[in-house]
Amino acid sequence: MTRAYRGSTLPSRRPESNPPPDGRERLVFAPGVYSPQRLVRQRIADYVPRHAPRRWNLVADDVRALVWKAGPGTPQEATELLLVVARLALHCHLNRRLDPGSWPEPDTVAWFLDTGCGDLKPQTRSVYRARLRRLSEAIFGVDGAKPVPLSASDCSRPYRAEEQRALWSWARSQSTEALRFDCRLLLALGLGCGLTAEEIVGLRTAGIRTAESNGAVVVAVVGRRERLVVCRHTEEDELAELAEGAAAGYLFSHNAVRTKNLTATVLARAHRREDTPPIRVSRLRNTWLSARLAERVPVTTLLSAAGLDSLASLDRLLPHLPPVGEAQSERYLRGQ
Repeated sequence: MTRAYRGSTLPSRRPESNPPPDGRERLVFAPGVYSPQRLVRQRIADYVPRHAPRRWNLVADDVRALVWKAGPGTPQEATELLLVVARLALHCHLNRRLDPGSWPEPDTVAWFLDTGCGDLKPQTRSVYRARLRRLSEAIFGVDGAKPVPLSASDCSRPYRAEEQRALWSWARSQSTEALRFDCRLLLALGLGCGLTAEEIVGLRTAGIRTAESNGAVVVAVVGRRERLVVCRHTEEDELAELAEGAAAGYLFSHNAVRTKNLTATVLARAHRREDTPPIRVSRLRNTWLSARLAERVPVTTLLSAAGLDSLASLDRLLPHLPPVGEAQSERYLRGQ
């Protein structure tokens, strides 16, 4: 049995039927069914720091409960938090700060970074500070706002279908022709081709061609990950139209000096709407990647089109993929 969480100052977001994991539980998985929450829970339950001191058992359940309440979305995110919170908890316990509800508070975190991290490099202390700030915001909220689990605030989350429709409406409603062009182009290249901000900035008009045989729109990406990408059919007409009427040279923000922050500069000039989610080129790319994975595009095809040399960068998208039920998973694994 998992013992109850002792931190009286921590608001409860988890139902009692879903208590924080401890180091004694084991979860039962259905064959082939990917469950991010179960994997996160198992990672938290299994965690023990390297070279853990004897007093680890005195704080282990509280550490696991704190990380569980923060709601990490992936096992990797859970591990990153566990590493820092375990060190924080051990230092607090050693110094008789025994209330786990006070550990994520800003004053305690500042004291911990000052007195318990002297052996760490400044860059590592900054990473610890950032992780503990995210933990605190996920548990307590920000400026009185309702706490939001880390999994819900994931900036890599793909745009939902209704958000994509709102983004297209936003792009077409910009005040000038130049902004309308650039915003539409961002969406076409991000949602339709999965290009990064750097690749969008470096793309030239001559790099977009429409195949006479089948009408497919092909984009020649230049730079570090030079390749050809076939635009998704839902965005290909938009992209072809934009390229057809564009002048020779750079396609995005045609007359601007090329800088790595050019897409951010253009977006800062565009007007915002309350019904439109914040636009990030990385989320546009993740939307393209996750949609291709959900459509069962062969992994080798997707890696080539995305300019990737391994699957590692796709890990963060796994929680956002459509779930596959037990019966369907069994059919896949049997080759039916």
